[in-house]
Amino acid sequence: MWRCRKKRSWRCCALTEVHGEPRSLYVHIPFCASKCFYCDFNSYVTPPAVRRAYVEQLNRELTLVRDEYFGVHNRPPLDTVFFGGGTPTMLDAAEWRLVAERIHELFELSSGAEWTVEANPGTAELNMLRQLCGLGVNRISFGVQTLSDMLLQAIGRQHTAADALRSLDTAARAGFTRVSLDVMLGLPDQTQADVADTLERAVDSGVRHVSAYSLKIEEHTPFAEWERRGWLQLPSEDAEADMYEWVRARLAQAGMRQYEISNFSAPGEEARHNLVYWRNEPYLAAGAGAHGYVAGRRYRNIRSLIGYGQRLSAGVRPLEEVVRVPATEAMEDTMMLGLRLAEGVSAGRFEARHGRTLGSVFGGIVDGLVQRGLLGVDGRRVWIPPAHYAVANEVFAEFVGALSDEGFPAVGS
Repeated sequence: MWRCRKKRSWRCCALTEVHGEPRSLYVHIPFCASKCFYCDFNSYVTPPAVRRAYVEQLNRELTLVRDEYFGVHNRPPLDTVFFGGGTPTMLDAAEWRLVAERIHELFELSSGAEWTVEANPGTAELNMLRQLCGLGVNRISFGVQTLSDMLLQAIGRQHTAADALRSLDTAARAGFTRVSLDVMLGLPDQTQADVADTLERAVDSGVRHVSAYSLKIEEHTPFAEWERRGWLQLPSEDAEADMYEWVRARLAQAGMRQYEISNFSAPGEEARHNLVYWRNEPYLAAGAGAHGYVAGRRYRNIRSLIGYGQRLSAGVRPLEEVVRVPATEAMEDTMMLGLRLAEGVSAGRFEARHGRTLGSVFGGIVDGLVQRGLLGVDGRRVWIPPAHYAVANEVFAEFVGALSDEGFPAVGS
């Protein structure tokens, strides 16, 4: 058990946090061919001229980000790069070349760096994927969601099941050995048979990474309005839980380890960029609406394409908000994010990052959760037993505001 040997006077000692240099970069490409009914991501349907202007603005921002955090003449190393959206493969070959060349100019990609691009089936043809490989991209992630044509139409996706399967094959022919797909659970009128069919065909395709997420109804989306009107027939919580358990069992049978609550991979195929988020490590971000985390501060860029472009035309970063994360909140974040992982939260990493032992900070909470069977401990790490992933939110809730509740002071700006 994690025990607090003695209650320390936290009011008398400054809380410190060790901030490493960011070794990861997220780039947001906010363009789509159409808007899905469930989507609240920052994305737009625009003409090609807007996309070309955006790439030029994005390259300016990447330069400003590098200059501010590392200096004008440095080429800092990156271990992971992730292009998300939107649909990054909406960019054409010339636009991809411009932004990729700028990244190689500004940053040095470490040996074995992971460079991921998200793609929607039907937007990434063979020549495009071959070009991406040539530019240094080595991982592609397809937003398949389901291989039921009826469900794809119901959620507003533009591709078909045949498009999705063809895209997986095309990626392999283009040279990608690291291919991931996203699937969704709890879609309107979805059945376990639908999920089973999608997973069976995904496994047959040879894909080695699967993300399985539950549908969440977000405000200001068509689905939110339709749900209010009673037009959505969503599976029950029990039915959705059964889908999730079936996915876990089937992918385990296929040799994919559940390394995070919603993510499964063959050994060595984990999404390294996403591990940065779950381990609460720093990362750079660029693009309209992108979020970054550097030197203990979280920042958010302007979402609007007009505002984003105006700031960059004026030679300044397009920041909407910069917030200093108190050391107490950072420790809570480390627990809530890290407990999503099968590896859990490393006691050694926690102490190196936050300057306090995990037990001295969260010992009482951890002990209580262990007694309820909701956490496992072995002296080196804390983790949620896989049998309790379905109630993981109950575990996370124990850490929300926990330090304030125990009298820890917020750190001043």
